[in-house]
Amino acid sequence: MRRPTYDLVTGLPDDDLPAYVYDLPALREHVRTIRAALPERVELLYAAKANSDPRVLRTLAAHVHGFEVASGGELGHVRAHAPDVPIAFGGPGKTRQELTRALDAGVERLHIESEHELLLLTTLLGDRTADVLLRVNLPVDVGQVALTMGGGPFGMDPAQLDRCLEVMASAPGVRLRGLHLHLASGLQAQPQLALVDKILTWAGNWAGHRGTNLTEVNIGGGMGVDYAHPPRVYDWAAFGAGLRRILTRHPGLTLRIEPGRSVTAYCGWYVTEVLDIKFSRGHAFAVLRGGTHHLRTPAAKQHDQPFEVIPDDVWLRPWNRPEVRDEPVTLVGQLCTPKDVLASRIMVERLRVGDRVAFAMAGAYAWNISHHAFLMHPHPTFHHLDDVAAPVTSTHAHQPS
Repeated sequence: MRRPTYDLVTGLPDDDLPAYVYDLPALREHVRTIRAALPERVELLYAAKANSDPRVLRTLAAHVHGFEVASGGELGHVRAHAPDVPIAFGGPGKTRQELTRALDAGVERLHIESEHELLLLTTLLGDRTADVLLRVNLPVDVGQVALTMGGGPFGMDPAQLDRCLEVMASAPGVRLRGLHLHLASGLQAQPQLALVDKILTWAGNWAGHRGTNLTEVNIGGGMGVDYAHPPRVYDWAAFGAGLRRILTRHPGLTLRIEPGRSVTAYCGWYVTEVLDIKFSRGHAFAVLRGGTHHLRTPAAKQHDQPFEVIPDDVWLRPWNRPEVRDEPVTLVGQLCTPKDVLASRIMVERLRVGDRVAFAMAGAYAWNISHHAFLMHPHPTFHHLDDVAAPVTSTHAHQPS
């Protein structure tokens, strides 16, 4: 994403802070780069859970093969803002009502997480049909990753697949399209390619032994995002080239990917201001308007959110302006908890009360995973950078929780 300009950040009225600013042209350019890197038999779905801002969804709709949702609420939200985009419905613990809504909405794929979920689906079909992927967990070592997605509440062990095949044999309305194997999150291109190779080899052998025509495998998302080094973007070109080589060994197979964070993280900024600067036990703290109830990412991932300081030289108070110079400072929010930390002991040249701070890489798993109601502070406002000539448009409407 482009660095926030001085005019953009300082032009936001005080009453609009904190504010999310989404750079839609940069997002459009990024997703086009991703699509251009992927081979023909790889389909790109966007995981809407990463950022479901309506204008973000509408921007992506023209450049992806579909959206992945994981709840009935997400399904309704995506349908409202991108009604013509194909949808895959995943996630554990789908209710009877959610499966019914998915069937009524004509979702393109249902990702089935267990034999029980499959049996429940068969009771709801009536004269409808459902195209499904069975989510399976392979007992493979994924190494050091941010999140291990295989096992636990997700998917089923390989031994359970045969029982699902038996269920589908007596339920002709359920059509097996393939397998879903999202095993890890936070991988860079080469380790992820090695994992994809293992997944497709296993899936091909499994289908061959059972005489099943496997036409599709979904490997989920999990492309790594490096918050400590923002310019170090996931190597989509290497990933696409590696997939092209792997797919030559699997003719006729369509591969689906469902990235979220790696698509939208770079398009968003969380902009706020310094309310107070204090020193406690030898350490400097900058108290910001807002906090992790708006931007939960650093607390969730236990990292320092990258930021830039935008100076504001206007000071009209009759007392000296609190500031910190050439020393580390911890940036915290307004919440009554020591865990409300956005960045810890980061060296700054100068930071003063009244300066604005723009947190980068706030376009994914930020507002939408935050605990909005804690202490009942005002919600942020949302602004969209559309083009250079007209930098910011704002709905001045709060996003749904």
